[in-house]
Amino acid sequence: MTPLLPLTLLAAALPALAAQPDVLPVRQIGLELARDIAMAAVEACRQDGYTVSAVVLDRAGNVQVALRDTLAARHTLDIAERKAGMSIMSGSDSGEFRAARGDIRPELNHIDGLIVMDGALPIRVAGSLIGAVGVSGAPGGDKDRACAADALRKVEERLEFAM
Repeated sequence: MTPLLPLTLLAAALPALAAQPDVLPVRQIGLELARDIAMAAVEACRQDGYTVSAVVLDRAGNVQVALRDTLAARHTLDIAERKAGMSIMSGSDSGEFRAARGDIRPELNHIDGLIVMDGALPIRVAGSLIGAVGVSGAPGGDKDRACAADALRKVEERLEFAM
């Protein structure tokens, strides 16, 4: 009976092994959509008199698009990227995460690519996280967030009907 036990375990594990695909279908934000979101965020802030940077990251946290308005400080690019990184890592609004997890904020701010500040929103298609947009340069993260939210509203139909 002992030699049959490993065979029985192997036979029971085969369906689980077979269920794991070698190639995964992945939803990924395209360049054109990322560009349009970043530009819409910059334009939304311009309407309110703010010069900002907007960065869109893909689902893996890689920069897809980075735009710095003409008079925005150079540091706003880095901050916008790190805000978006926080949104990717948490899968949520960076400001909501900041409010909910103030207990670990100091530690997270020391991780390369992350900063726990308001001003970034996740980008989702059919419930799947495909990226995040971070904005920096307005006088307050709440204003940065408002520009990001306005940009996502402008592409809402594209996100809703994406494949």
